[in-house]
Amino acid sequence: MKAIIMAGGEGSRLRPLTCKRPKPLVPVANRPVMEYCVDLLRDLGIKEVGVTLQYLPALIQEYFGDGSDFGLHLHYFIEDKPLGTAGSVKNAASFLDETFVVVSGDALTDFDLRPAIARHKESGALATLVLTTVDNPLEYGVVITNPDGSIRSFLEKPSWGEVFSDRVNTGIYILEPEVLELVPEGQPFDFSKDLFPRLLKDKKPIYGINLSGYWCDIGNLAQYRQAQEDVLSGKVKVRVVGEDRGNGIVTGEGVEIDPAARIAGPVLIGSYCRIGAGAAVGPFTVLGPYTRVDEGASIKRSILWDNVYVGEGTSLRGAVACSRASLQRQVRIYEGAVIGDGSLVDAGAEVRPEVKVWPEKILGRETVVHESLIWGQGTGRPLFVGSQAPGYLKGDLTPFQVTRLGLAYGASFKPGAMVGLSTFTGGAGEMLFKAMAAGLMAAGVKVADLGRLPTAVHRFAVRSLKLAGGCHIKQDAANRDKVWLHLVNERGHDLAPGAVRKIENLYWREDGRQVKEVQATTYFPALKEAYREWLLSTLGDNGLKRRPVRIALGCQGEIAALAAEVLQRAGADVVRLDFDPAKGWGAIQEDMPFFAAEIERYGAGLGAALDQNGEELILFTGEGRRLTTSQQQALLARVYLEANREALLVLPVTASRVVELVAGCLGGRVERVKSHPGIHQEAMARVDGEAAPEQQHLQLDALAALLYILDWLARRDESLAEAVAGLPAVHTVTRTVPCPWEAKGRVMRTLINEEPAERVELLDGVQIRHKDGWSLVFPDGETPHYRICSEAFSQEMAEELAGFYEQRLKELIAREKDWE
Repeated sequence: MKAIIMAGGEGSRLRPLTCKRPKPLVPVANRPVMEYCVDLLRDLGIKEVGVTLQYLPALIQEYFGDGSDFGLHLHYFIEDKPLGTAGSVKNAASFLDETFVVVSGDALTDFDLRPAIARHKESGALATLVLTTVDNPLEYGVVITNPDGSIRSFLEKPSWGEVFSDRVNTGIYILEPEVLELVPEGQPFDFSKDLFPRLLKDKKPIYGINLSGYWCDIGNLAQYRQAQEDVLSGKVKVRVVGEDRGNGIVTGEGVEIDPAARIAGPVLIGSYCRIGAGAAVGPFTVLGPYTRVDEGASIKRSILWDNVYVGEGTSLRGAVACSRASLQRQVRIYEGAVIGDGSLVDAGAEVRPEVKVWPEKILGRETVVHESLIWGQGTGRPLFVGSQAPGYLKGDLTPFQVTRLGLAYGASFKPGAMVGLSTFTGGAGEMLFKAMAAGLMAAGVKVADLGRLPTAVHRFAVRSLKLAGGCHIKQDAANRDKVWLHLVNERGHDLAPGAVRKIENLYWREDGRQVKEVQATTYFPALKEAYREWLLSTLGDNGLKRRPVRIALGCQGEIAALAAEVLQRAGADVVRLDFDPAKGWGAIQEDMPFFAAEIERYGAGLGAALDQNGEELILFTGEGRRLTTSQQQALLARVYLEANREALLVLPVTASRVVELVAGCLGGRVERVKSHPGIHQEAMARVDGEAAPEQQHLQLDALAALLYILDWLARRDESLAEAVAGLPAVHTVTRTVPCPWEAKGRVMRTLINEEPAERVELLDGVQIRHKDGWSLVFPDGETPHYRICSEAFSQEMAEELAGFYEQRLKELIAREKDWE
């Protein structure tokens, strides 16, 4: 006997599960549902099986091959257009020269078909239909039989008033080849709607047999989830792949489960899954192969396909996450929701019940999705924040995406231009370096390998080597899973908005270019040493070289040894208090009270902490008092303006207003520019000229800023505490208010209209001047938040201003939600 598996179904009611795969390949308990049909036929002793295909046929052919791996021989018959159930089988008529079985490749069953086959032969029927009883027959074809099993009538998808039986057609048939003579060639024709009524009308022998066992047609998402639960509970007798560990827990090979994780069966955990400490995987959950569940995540009654990432503290309840979905930290996915293939749900986002997210979408940080997302890119953040493209190693930042960005960035240069590329230490940094290099080289760009560098050294290398631009791949100081692809121009400055938009457009359009020759990479050694010598050469002879200062230095990563060597060569007495390399910048800052105490214990005149990328500087007096942001900005302004009298100091709008007071005392002026790094840095370069020290080094390079401050203090023979005491006293308060991406513009417009025009400045965000202070309200470029920065000459007034705008923003955002 032969068999036919009907596997042409598109599965439109199962979307988005079937957006990128035919319905027979949708996984049930980590196996394509059609594989259970193959098992069923093989166990019957059937070796020759035809498969009818129409939607994405190559994917099924690729997975099952010729069938030899599954113990039978498969023959494929592909329809150019949908032909209906009977029409698709007619397309395989040349293969069907004896009695054959027809089964649906998208239904799950454990029926023993032997009684049906025997009954078919005994009755002499042309067609025997396998029937089963269901509680709700409204979605099926009801079949009414006579006492001898012959079929009396059919009723397709009846109303309750028409339900005269609970026996329904399962789509499993035993047929004789001659029935196909009644099926027209190349035309849509259906078994239940066309062929079987025709046989009944012509009084041909057609029978039905009711079989006991499990059968589910998996026609919708609710049935799909139920089928998984039925497999896990043992209600359907099929082969589950994995090792039974007891208590209903079945795992594949290579699974890693932290001893502190909680697993409650029945669950199925696919091969090479990793489950972190404190994670909870509850009953009726399926984890596909290579899925990773991080610390504190919670999953109940959910189905995760292969290569899904579940971030720390994320929870899923009755949800489906398809292949390569990435759910970042503290995400909430509720009952009935589906996350499509390759979609990214950023940290803190919520997907409400029954929401469907189609493949390759991006849900922005802390967004709440109330309705299905089908078209567009989603509500995510832009590709770039300033001149940097952020991504997550466990999420959206894949080598493919980095190569794609390299192609776009490379296409913004003339062929043959040389572009610098550096990265951070470790395997992930090397992987991303090679991916970016591949993209740049494919675009016809020469890659200058700058090695493993801090950000400031990368800027120096691009400028001093006269490169056309550069890309610095760096880990986020606070979050080690987050990476930034930092692009700079030929001066080592962040790109201007226009240049960023050009690259972003090339990225989304995927506009590559063909090149005649791929250029080899050129390696440039000893760049940190060159940077060190340059930095030391900018110092005079009357500072640190004559009056050494003892400094407690806290660093980690690439910057630690470089900073210590530069300061020691400059004449400082350095006490190294290196931070734990495993800790992020946020955790290190929580330990700052301990670091501050060590400064006094070692008798240092001041303390300094630098982040691993050399971009952020935190200063402490010798008594362990941490300088505020406004104090540090005022100090740097004083260092610059005393060296460059009556100069113009360029600052972003977010900088403290205390700088104006310092400039006024020294005959200098302050120009405010947009906070976009590219705009700010180009403005500084325009003003600096040959000034020394250059303000761009004081504002962008934490090590250079520290060195110049130390040298300035030494020339004045003054302690940091004394210098700070001479600065104007301004108090700063910052607040953060969550706001959906789509509401930011309307909220800003309303806030501006409420304020008197003479008090408002709209350079970047909205700046509001008050009698005793000022406030800046601006939308964050990376997250769905507003930032509030208020300053005043008293702490009480600064708190009052910040609190006022925080409350007003919350009221406006709440009103937006009410309008929705």
